[in-house]
Amino acid sequence: MFNIVLYEPEIPPNTGNIIRLCSNSNCKLHLIKPLGFELSEKTLRRAGLDYIKEELFVIYENYSDFLSKNKNINLFGISTKGENHYHSVSFKPHDFFMFGPETRGLPDSIRSQLAPNHLLRVPMVENSRSINLANTVSIILYEAWRQNNFLGSV
Repeated sequence: MFNIVLYEPEIPPNTGNIIRLCSNSNCKLHLIKPLGFELSEKTLRRAGLDYIKEELFVIYENYSDFLSKNKNINLFGISTKGENHYHSVSFKPHDFFMFGPETRGLPDSIRSQLAPNHLLRVPMVENSRSINLANTVSIILYEAWRQNNFLGSV
């Protein structure tokens, strides 16, 4: 249904939680290297994901590789530097939501390629740094899914 894109994720438990989230919501996960960890069977087992099938995610060598294999997509970047709140946008099935690395967020080079209305943020109180990556993905995904009447859910 939806597509979650992790650009250079760094923390294995976050990615493990997001893999589980994608599995339970019928989303495709796109991982853009370099990864800050080894994506191995042992790593997945440690995150409680021994049931995960590899077809749930795609791994790309870099951002250019991701773009070359995903043309004409509706891509939203999620960043604390976004000016539009995520709930003010209408999402459609097959939209892509890109999240940056936990310690740095989406780089300027990617944010600058997105239309301003495709760079979104989750509201927070003043002087907050950021919300945990896995939690942010959940917030965005469930809003998009809600807008589409939880299509495919039971």
